[in-house]
Amino acid sequence: MQKTTLITFVLTLFVAFTSWAQFPAKPQLVKDPWTRTDLMAPASLAAMIKNPKGSKPLIFNIGVVENIKGARNMGGASEKENLDRFKKALSSIPKASTVVVYCGCCPFDRCPNIRPAFTALKAAGFKNGKLLNLATNIKVDWINKGYPVE
Repeated sequence: MQKTTLITFVLTLFVAFTSWAQFPAKPQLVKDPWTRTDLMAPASLAAMIKNPKGSKPLIFNIGVVENIKGARNMGGASEKENLDRFKKALSSIPKASTVVVYCGCCPFDRCPNIRPAFTALKAAGFKNGKLLNLATNIKVDWINKGYPVE
């Protein structure tokens, strides 16, 4: 009887630990360098681009996706040379300028480009630095809505 109880106990532990191993650890949450007020709605940027009399923000594509009309393509900011190119471009822009960065390759929580670029934008002293709110991707949040691309 004791032998059966011991075997049952060991098997129960084995099954419990095996089942527990099937669940991956929760991903480590990384605090985003932007706040809600740092996000720009796609409709707002599209309206600014389409308005012939309004002031235009400087738009930087810091990913590997299609260019929004008027955007300067810097390449993926997760690569050092592209991030350095972006920082150099920022160095010649007045700090009061409205600067919008976007990637749109994938949802924000998986994007390797937006955090380094937005952090560089804020570190450079831009008070009107914005992140285009392409929470899903550029196709869903921009192109499918008919907003301007090049």
